[in-house]
Amino acid sequence: MPLALLALTISAFAIGTTEFVIVGLLPTMAADLRVSLPSAGLLVSLYALGVAVGAPVLTALTGRLPRKTLLLALMVLFTAGNLLAWQAPGYGTLVAARVLTGLAHGVFFSIGSTLATGLVPADRAASAIATMFSGLTVALVTGVPLGTFIGQHAGWRLTFLAVAALGVLAFGASLAFVPAGIRHRAPASLRQQLGVLKQGRLLLVYAMTAVGYGGSFVAFTYLAPILEQVSGFGASAVGLVMLAYGVSVAVGNLWGGRLADRRGPVAALKLIFALLAGVLALLGLTAASPWLVVGTVLLWGAVAFGNVAGLQVYVVQQAERFAPQAVDVASGLNIAAFNLGIAAGAWLGGGIVARLGLMHTPWIGAVVVLGAWALTAWSGRLDRRDPAAGGARSRAAYSGGHRGAAGPSRCILSHLHWSSP
Repeated sequence: MPLALLALTISAFAIGTTEFVIVGLLPTMAADLRVSLPSAGLLVSLYALGVAVGAPVLTALTGRLPRKTLLLALMVLFTAGNLLAWQAPGYGTLVAARVLTGLAHGVFFSIGSTLATGLVPADRAASAIATMFSGLTVALVTGVPLGTFIGQHAGWRLTFLAVAALGVLAFGASLAFVPAGIRHRAPASLRQQLGVLKQGRLLLVYAMTAVGYGGSFVAFTYLAPILEQVSGFGASAVGLVMLAYGVSVAVGNLWGGRLADRRGPVAALKLIFALLAGVLALLGLTAASPWLVVGTVLLWGAVAFGNVAGLQVYVVQQAERFAPQAVDVASGLNIAAFNLGIAAGAWLGGGIVARLGLMHTPWIGAVVVLGAWALTAWSGRLDRRDPAAGGARSRAAYSGGHRGAAGPSRCILSHLHWSSP
């Protein structure tokens, strides 16, 4: 592996850790900051909103900057945001810190693919992208549970200091190993991106993405409080459950990609959304049992991000039909849709906790995910009515499955994003 690619992977690991680690620390942070759980949950929403805005807008505005200069500036912004979170005197400052790091996240993953492919020969481009985005997967499996463990035992502020140290490491590795002359195409302008949003069929896919992810994050944002207050886990055990969730996500992402390849994206997405809605409903029944809730969380992880590959491939297929001049823009906007869904889901979950109670988040999240299933079924029917759809799908099957590969890996993380996330 080129050392420059390793530097990008470290950056992705740091960003993925800071995005998701807060989920395991919400009860601790809410108690320390003397705010309600819904207010603490807004830290998830506002971060995701920063990603969604940062990806298209700041990427377009910084298109003329040399890639290495931009990369280093992003890691400085990311590190500063986490240092600000570490020293935040109150809730308002912590909100600002989360927005700053979200902006850095959005731009990093917008330029990450071109950076990675510029470091290797053309025939290794896909492998380079997958390697970089593997940093997000590793963050879910190791960084998030470790950060949760640190926060539970030494205080949540130390978690952000540790992530800031990762940012310094990523900055140093990028400064030392990423070459200065990486070629790049100017990113799409804001006008070009807005042009894609005029296509109704692409808006339908973005709605599928946002609603599907939003439904899951209605409950996922408040997983730690559910585990502590309903399941009876101690705060120190939450990190172990997050570890199990992360391993399950990694497996589920691979399974979801293969399912989309084998059955086609619409059929795969309908199945995954149905399973995700079922698991969320099941969580409402098993949350009171420590053993059963762990099994449910494992099932949840297996399907929670399994839809990423199908969604990214499907948006590329639709872009090939309705916006062939802007396929990359359409794919990138789907990343923004992932994060808008996360932001809206976390915000809705906070309202549910405040007005109805914690255990209403799983079943309401399930209902929202069923909305994504309905949108997917509708889009599939529109495809069948279009006599040109079959040919378009077959033409896009190969290119979509490969060009979309970067997006799925990012949104687990996503970006997840993710990332989205």
